[in-house]
Amino acid sequence: MYLKELSEINGVSGNEQKVRDFILDKIKDKVDKYWIDRMGNLIVFKKGKSKAKVVLDAHMDEVGFMVTKINDDGTLSFMPVGGVDPRVVIGKKVIINDEIVGIIGFKAIHLQDSPYKTPEFSQLSIDAGFSSKKEAEKKVKIGDYVAFTTKYKEVGNFATGKAFDDRGGCSILIDLIEKNIKTDYDLYFVFSVQEETGLRGSAVVAEQIQPDFAIAIETTTAGDNPELDKELWATHLGEGPAITFMHSGYVIDKNLFESLVKTAKDNNIPFQYKRRTAGGTNAARYARSAYGIPSAVISIPSRYIHSPLIVINLEDYKNTVLLLQKFLEEAPIK
Repeated sequence: MYLKELSEINGVSGNEQKVRDFILDKIKDKVDKYWIDRMGNLIVFKKGKSKAKVVLDAHMDEVGFMVTKINDDGTLSFMPVGGVDPRVVIGKKVIINDEIVGIIGFKAIHLQDSPYKTPEFSQLSIDAGFSSKKEAEKKVKIGDYVAFTTKYKEVGNFATGKAFDDRGGCSILIDLIEKNIKTDYDLYFVFSVQEETGLRGSAVVAEQIQPDFAIAIETTTAGDNPELDKELWATHLGEGPAITFMHSGYVIDKNLFESLVKTAKDNNIPFQYKRRTAGGTNAARYARSAYGIPSAVISIPSRYIHSPLIVINLEDYKNTVLLLQKFLEEAPIK
């Protein structure tokens, strides 16, 4: 498992190079072929028995921010790259270009007209210790990337950190490559770019490979917080990988969905259904391509997704690897 190393690399959408370099270093001698396309996707091929071409997709990018203005007082205005709730970022430490540390600030609560109103990103700024615009411009420019700085930590059977969406999926793909699974399928392990900003990298992959089917390996929302009614929980930590039957923009291919469920049951692998249909994944992009690629989604449940600190259960991670391994070995889709 490479979740610690992967999650601590900064790779906001459009800036995935360091993540890609790390992955390539781990897998380049364990595969039959690999290439990096013009979009920046890393595509890795392992030969099977050619019964079908299968894409296993995990996106390398994480949500983050980009500098949009350098203010007269030396603070930095910024906007989100991907879906980030402004309520989870106030007072959090961030890093600009992997070099300059700052704090996301907001007007003191006793000075606000509406202290309980959710702020707009335009009301927030990054304080990186600059005293003037001139000083800041020596170190920072508009368009610079900003990422969270959270370090990975394990507490009992849980792991915490940033960017588990979707470095968890990337780590799982590396695990599967290292297992050297024997399968009837020709496997294309796709480490895709810019999922968080519109499922962009996978659109390019669909055109190149035209697979018989695709599986997106993701990290998904849990919602099993004590203050939330149970009927609103999407998944539960500790109950196994989540198999999606429908999400925003796509109803999962019925044959793939039922085959994944059957594989889990036949091998006594704990699993759960994702019970809420909000959100989307690269599966939708593959399915909506000109080739109408049948697609499915398997996810690691997580709390506090798209925030500076995400929580997963390590048994869920292991069972996600196991479910995918068994599915590929048994090759139920012909």
